[in-house]
Amino acid sequence: MPYTQRTPYICGSCARALSIASRRKSVRNHPNQLVKRLYGNVASSDGRSLRVAVIGSGPAGFFATKQLMKLTEDAKIDMYEHLPAPFGLLRFGVAPDHPEVKHPEVEFSELAQSSRFQFIGNVDMGRDIPLTSLIPHYDAILFAYGCTKDNKLNIPGEDLRGVYSARAFVGWYNGLPEFAGLNPNLEAGEEAIVIGQGNVAMDVARILLSSVDRLKDTDISEQALETLARNKITSVKIIGRRGPLQASFTIKEVRELINLPSVYFEPVDSSLIPLEVTNLKGMEKRRRTRILDLLQKRGPTPMNAATRSWALKFFLRPNSFKSSSGDLANLCKVNFERTALEPNADPLDIAARIHGTGELHSLEASLAFLSIGYKAEPLPGLDSVNVPFDTKKGIIPNDLYGRVISPLEGTGDLSAGHVPGMYCAGWVKRGPTGVINTTMEDAFASAEVILRDWKEGVPFLNSGIGGSTGLGWEGLRKEVEGRGLRPVSWDDWMKIDRVENERGRERGKVREKFKTIKEMLEVLD
Repeated sequence: MPYTQRTPYICGSCARALSIASRRKSVRNHPNQLVKRLYGNVASSDGRSLRVAVIGSGPAGFFATKQLMKLTEDAKIDMYEHLPAPFGLLRFGVAPDHPEVKHPEVEFSELAQSSRFQFIGNVDMGRDIPLTSLIPHYDAILFAYGCTKDNKLNIPGEDLRGVYSARAFVGWYNGLPEFAGLNPNLEAGEEAIVIGQGNVAMDVARILLSSVDRLKDTDISEQALETLARNKITSVKIIGRRGPLQASFTIKEVRELINLPSVYFEPVDSSLIPLEVTNLKGMEKRRRTRILDLLQKRGPTPMNAATRSWALKFFLRPNSFKSSSGDLANLCKVNFERTALEPNADPLDIAARIHGTGELHSLEASLAFLSIGYKAEPLPGLDSVNVPFDTKKGIIPNDLYGRVISPLEGTGDLSAGHVPGMYCAGWVKRGPTGVINTTMEDAFASAEVILRDWKEGVPFLNSGIGGSTGLGWEGLRKEVEGRGLRPVSWDDWMKIDRVENERGRERGKVREKFKTIKEMLEVLD
């Protein structure tokens, strides 16, 4: 049977039913002898090592690299990143008061010391350099560049001043150059609304409600600290269009907000709390039950002793952002439609569907943050290397293991045809879901399938046309430098890193990040 018929494309509904554990057999816990037998030396028939280009230096890219280098002594990895700084969301997406989540940076930095790894920062693949330039010099390309766009509500008033995406706000306080000029006005009023109830929404609320003293020792940007020192927000409402059982925040995030010093937690309407979670089993039942228990408890700070407050509001769907008659440019309130579960929906079902009731509700707010999910976008020139992109789902079509698959000509269906040498990992593979451990498992799966395909002689880049040069970055360097670009090596990044740490120590902080690419490159010049 041809290879392309062995890995059928699985539709989204089926994919959601499959756990990562059932899709793959991890070799992480196998005895060393078995690992060597499965992969060992995977040099090609001409004795050349596997050469892989990884596009993206976030957790997915690094975890996949870690697994590739762990399972074989031959693979050589070149990692391309559009910023001079690595680590993606670990650096620019994790809340500054959660430093423990950033621990993988330590092992990634150790990994980067290997002679089989090269970091090429400040090179935006597809924009600075065409993707076709990679093809002659690599056997495989792993796309792991994550999500760079926000989902939109597409409702009236979304462009008013005071309406921000959560991604922009998080990037701003974490020093992401893209959002250095955001300058949110936290002095415009006392009411803020966060639309969405995932962990990012909880992060946004916690930063708005935290005292500056609680944040000043972290790696939050100095610019953000100065703005937060003038913060007049005293009330934050976190809005969900479904019920408490369907919210996607985690126990840790809820507990941390409830226990925030000098902050009052407004009790959740008891009529919305199910008496018992009967339709779930095992760990998921325990997790949801613990969240519901938390929501019924009062926080340690009573209302009369609090300086700020927060609340969770359910069954509200935004339909417009409004300004006041006296100030047409700035947000004044948010209008919502009340929702309800579908008549035949199980109220205990975490995936229960809702419908609008027609009843309207308004909340005053000078700030609104949209935390309704991220979306990947296609790199320029993906089609030139025969890699498709599903714009509706915001992913590169794949077979769940990480093999990029191509659509059938003349139809909208997807075949099981693997695009030779093309793979993906992380959010561009499965969408913006899960936590760091989810990304790690997913990236390991992609790495393992690359090695398995290589060992089994599956067609890779340049198969049948003389093969890859195997030069990798060395084959691309002259073209990059000839375009006037300034590639940043790992040694270069370590210099930037040292200066950021020094700047932080001078301010009594963990680090002070550079806000712009220009500032980072000036360290090297």
